[in-house]
Amino acid sequence: MIIRKTPAEIEAMKEAGRLSAKALREVGRIIEPGISTLELDRHAEKIIRAEGGIPAFKGYGGFPGTICSSVNDQIVHGIPSKDVILHEGDIISIDTGAIVDGWVGDNAWTYPVGRIKPEVQKLLDVTEECMWRAISAARPGNRLGDVGHACQEHAEAHGYGVVREYVGHGVGRDMHEDPNVPNYGHRHMGLRLEEGMVIAIEPMICMGTRKTRAGNDGWLVLTRDGKPAAHFEKTVAITEGGPILLTVEPEYRRPVMKKN
Repeated sequence: MIIRKTPAEIEAMKEAGRLSAKALREVGRIIEPGISTLELDRHAEKIIRAEGGIPAFKGYGGFPGTICSSVNDQIVHGIPSKDVILHEGDIISIDTGAIVDGWVGDNAWTYPVGRIKPEVQKLLDVTEECMWRAISAARPGNRLGDVGHACQEHAEAHGYGVVREYVGHGVGRDMHEDPNVPNYGHRHMGLRLEEGMVIAIEPMICMGTRKTRAGNDGWLVLTRDGKPAAHFEKTVAITEGGPILLTVEPEYRRPVMKKN
């Protein structure tokens, strides 16, 4: 069942979104060679709890962390650990969220660790662009296929694989609500988007094959060919005036998209 939100409820969700975005930004700020993913996790939890929020991921389905920390060929759901140390040239996808007044904010970003190879930076750039293109398609009257197609078309134009098994989702008082929001699809196909829907749009893009494999811990998902993957995500409200970004801080300014 899709739970549409009123304008007042969307406004209320902005605080959870702001805190989620702050935690994500602050984690990104301290990423450097030599730091462990557990240190990043503790930093995120400290920030969220300091402002009265609750880490949305911690305990969700038994997940032990405040963040998902996925390094290099790890696509999503990496468990933070003192034994996972970041090195120069790595990339790390951080996915985290906060609950404030019962509302959830959910967001992700892939960060470089020091200097990374140009071809890996291109993967990050294109995946972020996929997210923005998909968000731009999230308007009343469009369909989920328009959102997924915007992402898929851009990724595949660069020779990248688009993960199929893991998708975006509705967000509200639960972190995962209906509908599922695939990062692939056909224009004018699928569920019609309506004002009041709130969804997480989160491209998961692979440098090589789109095929995945599961890790041994029951959570981690990796690329099957061992090539890097990137993950970007924002929670978005669909309104008459266009998509509204919820997982942002007040001073945030959306980047201007390139035309290509």
